Amino acid sequence: MIQALIFYMFAGITVASAVMVISARNPVHAVLFLILAFFNAAGLFLLLGAEFLAMVLVVVYVGAVAVLFLFVVMLLDINFLKLREGFLTYLPTGALIGAILLVELVLMGGSWKFAADAPLSVSTRTPDMAMITNTDALGRLIYTDYIYLFQASGLILLVAMIGTILLTLRTRPGVRKQNIARQNARTRETSVEIRKVPSGGGI
Repeated sequence: MIQALIFYMFAGITVASAVMVISARNPVHAVLFLILAFFNAAGLFLLLGAEFLAMVLVVVYVGAVAVLFLFVVMLLDINFLKLREGFLTYLPTGALIGAILLVELVLMGGSWKFAADAPLSVSTRTPDMAMITNTDALGRLIYTDYIYLFQASGLILLVAMIGTILLTLRTRPGVRKQNIARQNARTRETSVEIRKVPSGGGI
């Protein structure tokens, strides 16, 4: 009974925070509600026994992504009122896309629920939690069965990061930049000039 009450508390706060993320007028408040949703989702993972996913959600998403969003929103001078002007215009298109995604999720969940070999596949993939920890089981699954997909996702993220750097890199004329190869190629003859200043000829 206590576990059910805690679950409904975490789930209710998560859903309410998610609604406030998309309905809050102040973007800073939206990011703060997003952080609250992440914390409650981590609590739901703890109730499921997935402590590794809960810690990853808190450390990565709350500690890095959400804080980065908060700093970007606070530092950039964005006119959010102007961005919201065309909200009603694109509302039917967004609702249609959301309905399509919802139907796809329902069909995928229903096919998994009513599949004949679904219980067999679940029983063969889930290890005994009394013999192995959740972190160990997740690590074995990722780095054995899905190692190529894991490496491919890392490669995709690397390409996306390099593309973002190239797109945002701006070259401005007249700005002095450090050239390490030129610095290492300097010699004493080209860098040091010895002049003999006569007595009384200095500044």
